[in-house]
Amino acid sequence: MKQLSSSQVRQLFLDFFETKGHKIEPSASLVPIDDPTLLWINSGVATLKKYFDGSVVPENPRITNAQKSIRTNDIENVGKTARHHTMFEMLGNFSVGDYFKNEAIHWAWELLTGEKWFGLDKDKLYVTVHPDDEEAFRIWHEEVGLPKESIVKLEENFWDIGAGPCGPNSEIFFDRGQEYNDVAEDDPENYPGGENERYLEIWNLVFSEFNHTENNEYLPLPHKNIDTGMGLERMVSIFQDAKTNFETDLFIPIIEATQKMSDGKEYGKDSATDTSFKVIADHIRAVSFAIGDGALPSNEGRGYVLRRLIRRAVMHGKKLGIDKAFLVDLVPVVGQIMESYYPEIVEKQDFIQKVIKTEEERFHETINDGLSIISDLIKDMKAANQTVLSGKDIFKLYDTYGFPVELTEEMAQDEGLSVDHEGFEVEMTAQRDRARAARSKEESMSVQSSLLTDIKVVSEFVGYTEDTVDAKLMVIIQDDEIKEATTEGNAQLIFGQTPFYAEMGGQVADKGAIYNAAGDLVANVVNVKKAPNGQSLHQVEVFGELKTDDTYQLVIDKELRQRITKNHTATHLLHRALKDVLGEHANQAGSLVAPGYLRFDFTHFEQVTPDELKQMEEIVNEKIWAHLPVVTVETDIDSAKEMGAMALFGEKYGKNVRVVNVDGYSIELCGGVHVSNTSDIGVFKIVSESGIGAGVRRIEAVTSKEAYEAFREEEGLLRQVAKCVKAPQLKDTVQRVEQLQEQLKQAQKEVEQLSAKLANAEAEDVFKDIKEVDGVTYIASKVAVKDMNQLRQLADQWKQKSLSDILVLGLVQGEKVNLLVSMTKEMNDQGLKSGDLIKAIAPLVGGGGGGRPDMAQAGGKNPEGLQSAIDSVESWIKEHK
Repeated sequence: MKQLSSSQVRQLFLDFFETKGHKIEPSASLVPIDDPTLLWINSGVATLKKYFDGSVVPENPRITNAQKSIRTNDIENVGKTARHHTMFEMLGNFSVGDYFKNEAIHWAWELLTGEKWFGLDKDKLYVTVHPDDEEAFRIWHEEVGLPKESIVKLEENFWDIGAGPCGPNSEIFFDRGQEYNDVAEDDPENYPGGENERYLEIWNLVFSEFNHTENNEYLPLPHKNIDTGMGLERMVSIFQDAKTNFETDLFIPIIEATQKMSDGKEYGKDSATDTSFKVIADHIRAVSFAIGDGALPSNEGRGYVLRRLIRRAVMHGKKLGIDKAFLVDLVPVVGQIMESYYPEIVEKQDFIQKVIKTEEERFHETINDGLSIISDLIKDMKAANQTVLSGKDIFKLYDTYGFPVELTEEMAQDEGLSVDHEGFEVEMTAQRDRARAARSKEESMSVQSSLLTDIKVVSEFVGYTEDTVDAKLMVIIQDDEIKEATTEGNAQLIFGQTPFYAEMGGQVADKGAIYNAAGDLVANVVNVKKAPNGQSLHQVEVFGELKTDDTYQLVIDKELRQRITKNHTATHLLHRALKDVLGEHANQAGSLVAPGYLRFDFTHFEQVTPDELKQMEEIVNEKIWAHLPVVTVETDIDSAKEMGAMALFGEKYGKNVRVVNVDGYSIELCGGVHVSNTSDIGVFKIVSESGIGAGVRRIEAVTSKEAYEAFREEEGLLRQVAKCVKAPQLKDTVQRVEQLQEQLKQAQKEVEQLSAKLANAEAEDVFKDIKEVDGVTYIASKVAVKDMNQLRQLADQWKQKSLSDILVLGLVQGEKVNLLVSMTKEMNDQGLKSGDLIKAIAPLVGGGGGGRPDMAQAGGKNPEGLQSAIDSVESWIKEHK
């Protein structure tokens, strides 16, 4: 049999179908672009749905692809079985109403057995068909020449998702030989299609020829389709005679790189260790590709999947003795393996590594404490003969230490324990309720939706070009009723046309006034929102008579509108500048365009540095000072995309859209209002940058007058600082502050030296009082040092001088107590641990703590209990010696 690399297998497949007139579709992003029903692209056909559902007619009805895919529905099996993966490649050939069963079967056989192609032994190939699919049976037997005993009829060979296109399918199996068989000869599963390792499914041919109706009827499709899927990893395992997919060139280089980072662990020596190697190899591939396609770790959706994969891999790394960030170093290995067909991993390597490193380090900050807690919980449960890990404990690990509940469950299962899912959900629900109660509730002037839904009158927005307009009053709504007239109170109005912008796309609504024909003010517009049928709904305070069918003059607050437009155009410039500085992954995740400031939320995995903020601010101001024209055009959505227009977060666009083009630098789909030239903005200043959630950052900025005021405010603060530090002139402030810092540094050094002397004096007194019980020497005492740091310094001195077997020190600072326990290695070897001792005495000071066997710390809020804690050390030693 041929020996083929993974790259050769993939390329041969695509080349073969190209000779059969197929167009090779490139592998699409793992993040679905226009399919909200999918969390990830999970199959080769997933990206071709638009062709099969008829919404788009393909240029060529014959299509082939190698599509990267992610499935995480059975993530727990990854690493434990031979062929479970989170990310895999699906090779496929597809016919959209063109060829059908005959060609699909013949071409499959030609590719698999042809000497020019895969060249597999015909005698080792078996197929399954549906019992009613006589045509497929006939083609396989009479035309292809497969003997009847190599064709298995299976009732489950029918591809049906419940409604829509469906049909019988034919699966192709490769006989790997008796040496791979994991079941007995007479086992009922010992056949192609059964649960065994000998007969490996390599290709599934689906013949979509029926439409499964809602009435549960199967009607013939007017245009029959072909949808096939071949797992690349499985095929490669055959050509490389690999026991599992993981012993192929797709994974072995990753496993070998991981081996070098482990504490001497080797692949192939132990099943548990092998599982860890496999999990890491699988997960780093999935994570690298997903991040390369724009996904970022977070606490929900696909971001949570990424975070879970990274943390799961980190946990398995710890099982291999890897206690540092290591996944980041495997990204280049993934890139080298996949570069021939997926160069994007190498191209985006720096970015992918940056994201993974940030996430790994964040997890490592808390992982040791979390692992210690889990281990202690499991130990205590086993001691108490308990078998279920409580929901409260799981929630604490999740909420405090960032442990996904799935990881906790895996660790518990490894120890033969189960998990209280319901209890965990109760705790999660309680937390959500607390958060919901803490959020302020905005009052709404909206009326009953059923009332608004029935209003069909037409209202036209003319505010792009007009700031004042005469318009007929069409509808008055007050007290949840439609009225003919009103003279006071709050009301909601709909006019035939309006210059008032309704709150939408992050831009706040216009405000202004309404005048009657005599020029009298009859109402103030305080807000404008979109009604269910698209009309502008003006929320007003009424001062005079308003009647339907009368004409009124609508006047927006021009000064307010100007400030809004400056901030909106500045938002577009910031969006583009942000991508220029941070990278294309920094996508908008929300915005607010108000008259006084702008707020911009975006996806990014780490804090933006001051230098990066400075670069963005400079870019935006340079575009402002360049006097760039801002042109808005209306066009169809396809033309807008051809122009390179960016669509904004959360927006839904119709067939016709508005494109805001800032001289080719920033091109976005946007229905808001903008300046006509960037110079109208005046000046731009970033005032803050912060994180508002996992993977989401927020920038707030000001323009024009507000920016000038911000500069003046900062200048005022600088003058105050100059005065405080007695700088002769404003420009001397920094130098003067540096001088004071150096003086302070020297003073602190002197304080530290004096504190050290005091600590040494305290140590001489404390270390003299050495007690002994049952052959164990110990020092247990209250001390009067400055802080916890000096407490640890005393412990270091004790250790260097080998003064006793056990040291227990207590420190009172106001209403707080600090405890420290340290033990020699000899004590640890005899089964005594610092963590166990501190857990026993910490409750006496109203606290808790933990740590390593040789040293542990605790804190408490009951200073009165410190002496009891010190006194109890003797009895603890007697009990545990």
